Amino acid sequence: MKIDRLLAIVILLLNRRMIQAKELAERFEVSVRTIYRDIDALARAGIPVVTYQGAGGGIGLSEGYRLDRALLNDEELAAIVTALRSLATSDPEADRSSLLLEKIQQIIPVSRAEHFRFRTEQFIVDYSDWGGRGELQELLTLLKQAISGLHPVHFRYKDAEGRISSRSFEPYTLVLKHHQWYVYGRCMEREQFRMFKLIRMREVSMAEDFTFAREPIVLEELPWQQSWNKPDNRIRLVLRFSPDGAHLAEEWFGHETLEEHVDGRTIVTCHFPENDWLYRFILSFGVNVEVLEPPHVRDGIRAMVQQMQHHYGDAT
Repeated sequence: MKIDRLLAIVILLLNRRMIQAKELAERFEVSVRTIYRDIDALARAGIPVVTYQGAGGGIGLSEGYRLDRALLNDEELAAIVTALRSLATSDPEADRSSLLLEKIQQIIPVSRAEHFRFRTEQFIVDYSDWGGRGELQELLTLLKQAISGLHPVHFRYKDAEGRISSRSFEPYTLVLKHHQWYVYGRCMEREQFRMFKLIRMREVSMAEDFTFAREPIVLEELPWQQSWNKPDNRIRLVLRFSPDGAHLAEEWFGHETLEEHVDGRTIVTCHFPENDWLYRFILSFGVNVEVLEPPHVRDGIRAMVQQMQHHYGDAT
């Protein structure tokens, strides 16, 4: 938190000609002595902090000193604020995001504050559930602690086929993908990097007395996507959507992938890995879609529909 406090002090000094140490101490709930230690740390880091003595004195920056605000214009800062606000809707430690939001807003001059607020309220992404999911939030908090402290975690995992296994795991990062939370890291049993779905994890515990050495990986390349999207792991799928389902085809696959017919039906050609998820995904479109190719997927969907019909058939 000291880094956060130092950054906040610099931002305050950029926007105010002078501020008293007592006010800073009250704002950050620390002692005046701690504030002066922070000021010394900033000075050693090359920030030209000046202490003015006397009744009207206080702490300020050397005249003319500014961080280069041209590095980020108002539009770019507004994009950051929008992203932070969206993240805060699903972050169990939203208070920190709120603090950072306040810091960024303090950079904006008063003359542009109203316009900046308007820009940041034009687009809101809410990742939170309609109802409460307290257990998920607790698990997110535990995993964030494990990632920060480099602590392994142990849990029981129920996969998509219903098989249960015990895992020891080195967590690297949390991933929010398609409204679901995952954790990506190294499975100690398999000695491979894996991604686990949080809602399938049970009896999760953190090994607080142990730490692991984090291997260098390039998260920007989304390594969890690489195995999923391998060409030899995907099949060519041709779907036909009814006129009532045309909007679903466009929503899920994009207008550029669609082949629209004069009868109102829409053909989609796409590539996906063949697994249980694929069949559930197709069935989620209900009566609005028909599988044309490949034949074995069409047969698989037909068998599942027949089984569902049996479940809902006449009890007599």
